Amino acid sequence: MQIVTRIIAMVRARQLQRQFSQIDRTITAMPAKARARLGVMTLREIGQASKSEFPHLYGTEPGARYLPWGQGTDVGFNRAQSDNPEVALRGISLWLAVAYHETKDSPHTSVQPQHRQVLRVLRELRDASGEQVDAVAQWMRSGAAA
Repeated sequence: MQIVTRIIAMVRARQLQRQFSQIDRTITAMPAKARARLGVMTLREIGQASKSEFPHLYGTEPGARYLPWGQGTDVGFNRAQSDNPEVALRGISLWLAVAYHETKDSPHTSVQPQHRQVLRVLRELRDASGEQVDAVAQWMRSGAAA
């Protein structure tokens, strides 16, 4: 049974890596304002997922909870491919939130690199949104806001 579990974990890690590479390219191509919005949206999604009973199954239909992994990353990935920028942002934030919770405490070494990659992107998004918040706060303190 342990061999089957390892194989399932390796397949999942490969799927997450393939999806992550596309998500990462999309995030890199975004303008700074969109990345800042994405950071705030992702933080909100992670918070919503953590309130659910099974955070790694966030975005999964209740009837599909007995699959080897949830459908949240697939739903988010499909939305991230949308031509509508708002839908794409929401899809990326959903994907990042579910991937974060799914890989967070994984005992499988094949999944741990994906968690580090997700953490890197979350840190970059946090920094991007922090810069925008600092810029707005600085603008508000200046005479330009009056």
